[in-house]
Amino acid sequence: MKLKHVRWSIALTAVAAVALLGGVAHGQADPPEGFRSLFNGEDFTGWVVPEGDGGHWQVIDGVIDYDAQSQAPGQKHLWTEEEFEDFELHIEWRLKETPWVNPSVPIIKPDGTTKLDENGEPITVEIPDSDSGIMPRGSGKAQVNIWCWPIGSGELWGYRTDGDMPPEVRAAATPKRNADNDIGEWNKFEIRVVDNVVTVHLNGYKVIDEAELPGLPESGPIGIQHHGHMVDGEWQSSPSLIQCRNIFIKELD
Repeated sequence: MKLKHVRWSIALTAVAAVALLGGVAHGQADPPEGFRSLFNGEDFTGWVVPEGDGGHWQVIDGVIDYDAQSQAPGQKHLWTEEEFEDFELHIEWRLKETPWVNPSVPIIKPDGTTKLDENGEPITVEIPDSDSGIMPRGSGKAQVNIWCWPIGSGELWGYRTDGDMPPEVRAAATPKRNADNDIGEWNKFEIRVVDNVVTVHLNGYKVIDEAELPGLPESGPIGIQHHGHMVDGEWQSSPSLIQCRNIFIKELD
């Protein structure tokens, strides 16, 4: 009887260990103090899936998973139902793969401008690429980029590339370093938005330092960006083959 009891205890311990490891793999942690979760790890409660999506935005093994092939006739991004003003957002993300080769990625200088050749033309490089982003307050222009460019993720694309913006705005919208982990590995954004000022930490490094974004809406939902399109089974631009988990927010006074 004692031997059977020991075997049964070992079996229960093994089951508990598998369950625990499964929870870690799914990545659903408790929110930090003062934060609340925007994603329950089970379904899209609290989120607006684009109408006509066709099941391409999914929850798989406790994470938000996207294959960049939404069939929605309109916008294809995933948005929170709630709108936010000032906040700090923590979100973990990873790019699953990079099946498309981007033939013309520019080299970005610290001031946000592109490096030019002797003829005044942008110097570009060819890299495998996927592309998505986190959009604060419903603003595509203020999206915090997720991609494979040498400049690194965290760039505020719409502001860096806007030639009508002052030089200091474009420079502040440019990442200070490439802090991305390798493709397939998890990364963590900490995005702070106060008034029209955005600060971004990526994997513990401050890549955007209090960038002032003129015209940033006062409030709006938070979005995960769709990007890329396919023709005859072949990608024609960098797809948002992304997963997200542990999405926590703290609203600021």
